[in-house]
Amino acid sequence: MSLRLTPVILLLLGGCTVGPDYQRPSMALPVHYKEARGWQQATPQDSASKGEWWAVYRDPQLDALLRQVSLSNQNVASYAALYRQALALAAQSRAGLFPSVSYDASTTRSSSHSNGQRSTGNAHQAELSASWELDLWGKQRRTLEENRASAEASAAELANMTLSAQSELAQDYFELRVMDEKIALYQRSVAAYERYLTVINNKYQAGSESRGTLAQAQMQLESARSTAQDYQWQRAQLEHAIAILLGKAPADFSLPVAKLNATMPAIPQTLPAGLLQRRPDIAEAERNVAAANAAIGVAVAGYYPDLSLSASGGVSASAIQNLFSLPNRVWSLGPSLSGTLLDFGATSAQVDQARATYDSKVATYRQTVLEALQEVEDELVELNTLQGEIAAQQRASDAAQESARVTRNQYEAGMIDYLDVATTENSSLSEQQSLLALQSTQWVASVELIAALGGGWHASPSE
Repeated sequence: MSLRLTPVILLLLGGCTVGPDYQRPSMALPVHYKEARGWQQATPQDSASKGEWWAVYRDPQLDALLRQVSLSNQNVASYAALYRQALALAAQSRAGLFPSVSYDASTTRSSSHSNGQRSTGNAHQAELSASWELDLWGKQRRTLEENRASAEASAAELANMTLSAQSELAQDYFELRVMDEKIALYQRSVAAYERYLTVINNKYQAGSESRGTLAQAQMQLESARSTAQDYQWQRAQLEHAIAILLGKAPADFSLPVAKLNATMPAIPQTLPAGLLQRRPDIAEAERNVAAANAAIGVAVAGYYPDLSLSASGGVSASAIQNLFSLPNRVWSLGPSLSGTLLDFGATSAQVDQARATYDSKVATYRQTVLEALQEVEDELVELNTLQGEIAAQQRASDAAQESARVTRNQYEAGMIDYLDVATTENSSLSEQQSLLALQSTQWVASVELIAALGGGWHASPSE
């Protein structure tokens, strides 16, 4: 007899799981990047250790700053708290698979009047109860599956926020350091223009130089001063942005002027296959799909009844010293079956809603992958183009500086007017400024490529 009941007991304990089992959404990916050969499809590696991706720049100051982001950035702290919340929700769902036990103890004193008689008495009660909702259709297991996937998505979201904050800080840092070089360039120009103005003013006082030439020199000097001041407030705003990314008030942070001593990492000729799959935003989107898939099972379980087992036992007496005596004991035991007979399509609508949510998450996942591919392609083509552009601009800057040097010598020798000097000096300054602007763009683009690849363009040995 007991052998015949064993399958029934196992069915009650294990049940079945309604709803579709999760399959990662399929998506056709290119076998290589258009702008860099070597890309192949790979298994997602978002959990792979990426290390300190900024180490490739070999800048101690940048290293010290970026180490603080995961500790002090308030946006990161907020997402870390949300991740802990998601973990707690998953733990709560897991607890729902097991019986719960509760207790209740009370003591009351009451009084009543009847037929002119007053009676007063005590009532003491102690009870222990247990209940267990059998997961026959997998509703609770699907809920646990959903919450676990949501927790994993939250972890990926935290990683994405951390990488984003680190990337933003690195970009601001490089822009600030190039801004320091721009300010230094204009400070040197201001000093040179001040010397020119002094010489020209002396000549003007001696009657050997025109008022127009003096005005030209004054205009050139003040224009350089104005640009230098403009760069100062831009630098201050970059410094403020870095402070906020570090979780500090701008008044409590300063970054002294210094030369940019970082090393520009070389763009790899081929990119390892698993890099894009480490992007935390892709991992987050995929985990959201898994959570939505589990939610379908939760909705489908609404078609089936819930079976609960409950038991309770306790004692009740008017005198506390008699509370635990045998005649005062009470108990109850029994199953409970509950379900919906008629809901006019509400459960069906919930299932349709869950399936539609799943389809939406799948589309979001695929769009995230496509946008990631675009970001990598964009950064690769920008960096590849910038290499040749910077080399050409460097040659143009060198030629402009040489032209300005020759013109200065000719002016000092009395061979040409100052207008020629002003023209070549302006050209030289403009070419040097353009070179620094391109270099700033190159530093920023290199950081953006690393972030687009999920935090580094070097693979671990397993990849």
